[in-house]
Amino acid sequence: MMDGGVPNIKKWVVLYPVYINSKKTIAEGRRISVEKACENPTCVEIGDCCSHLKLPFAIEIDKAYPRDFMQVGRVRVLLKREDGSLSNPAIPSRKQLMLHVAELVPRHPGRTKKQEPASTSNAATSKSGKGGKKKR
Repeated sequence: MMDGGVPNIKKWVVLYPVYINSKKTIAEGRRISVEKACENPTCVEIGDCCSHLKLPFAIEIDKAYPRDFMQVGRVRVLLKREDGSLSNPAIPSRKQLMLHVAELVPRHPGRTKKQEPASTSNAATSKSGKGGKKKR
């Protein structure tokens, strides 16, 4: 009667976007090497990567990263099923999950289109209000 048909995501692995963000330092919460990390991943991108890896996942938008409250949202991922079997045998650990997801995010369909200047795409408007784009 605990979950009533809904999987108990409390037991799932938590993946904050910060963990695989190449823009962050280890102190700020990055957990994999810069070379393997990706730039500013979003929860949606991470979620899409999990579904690509055939992993059950849940996006928790109302949660923030404790070390940096501006980082809102996290993804819960089911690595092991109730019986202890792996959801995806290629991904036995959190670390592997982070490395796989970080590798996939840059190839995310939403990313590959972003190469054109921001003025033409309306993707910039969907970002939560965090100041204007930096001029590079």
